[in-house]
Amino acid sequence: MFRLGLALLSAVFLVRPAAADAKSGTLDIVWIDSEGGGSTLLVTPTGESVLIDTGNPGGRDPARIVAAVRAAGLARIDHVIVTHWHTDHFGGAAEVATQVPIGTIYERALPAGDPDGRPQSTFPVQIKPYRDLAVRRVPIVPGLEIPLRAGPAGTLPTVLRCLAADRRFVVPDAAQRTRPVAPLPEAPPKAEDRSDNANSAVFVLEFGGFRFFAGGDLTWNLEEKLVSPCNLPGPVDVYQTNHHGLEVSNHPLLVRALDPTVVVMNNGPKKGGQPGAFAAIRGARNVAALYQVHRSYNVPAETNAPAEHIANHENLTGADAAKCPAHPIHLSVAADGRSYTVAVPSTGHRRTFKTKL
Repeated sequence: MFRLGLALLSAVFLVRPAAADAKSGTLDIVWIDSEGGGSTLLVTPTGESVLIDTGNPGGRDPARIVAAVRAAGLARIDHVIVTHWHTDHFGGAAEVATQVPIGTIYERALPAGDPDGRPQSTFPVQIKPYRDLAVRRVPIVPGLEIPLRAGPAGTLPTVLRCLAADRRFVVPDAAQRTRPVAPLPEAPPKAEDRSDNANSAVFVLEFGGFRFFAGGDLTWNLEEKLVSPCNLPGPVDVYQTNHHGLEVSNHPLLVRALDPTVVVMNNGPKKGGQPGAFAAIRGARNVAALYQVHRSYNVPAETNAPAEHIANHENLTGADAAKCPAHPIHLSVAADGRSYTVAVPSTGHRRTFKTKL
């Protein structure tokens, strides 16, 4: 088991979500450092928790997730969403479950073999601890709504809804049909993605006027279908970059259609954070701030977000990544849903934004 350093524990406790106290009425999001894997913790105003993806196996990522859960004052993880069947998204679940009880897992159908069709795959070994988890499971389908508890009368509801999974999409409603998006001639389709990334489950979180997009590792061609001809997600306040900021994802049409105010890149020092993704973000007209879990060493230093917007600056990869202080990024939405504050505890940065709606 990897031992958490004082830097990680300090960073996590500095951002302890107020949502563990239902009286605060805030909605909190914590981006946990999985070194370019996926692990985003949501804590609702009622103190209910949702973990979107569970990082890698092997002790490091599960320990970081458990530290964030405990720092939030949570005794359990109520809901776990697994967006797709790659190890950096499902791999930590079994180890997390040995330390913190898990209520329900929401998942796409478990594949019989390697989800990418690789003949010499280690997937059957990797998936076994997850497959053996004794936990309630619910299938993810487009239109699924995670059943989150309502707060006291007069408080805002928290809604977390699936828009796409397994390359299928929700049927556009009247509002979605009234916001058509034309394709971008300068961003033509890429070769078909046959990996499970293209099957990623896509969710939008709503709390009052606040909207947050989490699309797993969805890739280029499916991203375009998500927003064209009908913009299914609509505008959001915060966009978590698809696929850790890789340029096989983060279609510029998607980013422009989402029209985020804030972008959070859940990258590692060498995983994600590629030039094309930065270009797509900077090509969106209303992005006011970009935040990164790690400085990207795939691009020149000046391409990255401002230093105070980056939680981790170390260039540690492979086995050395366990030595990273693993600072998180934290976001807290006000109880009235009209503003939200992004904090990077490792740099002391805090900034408050107004919601679009």
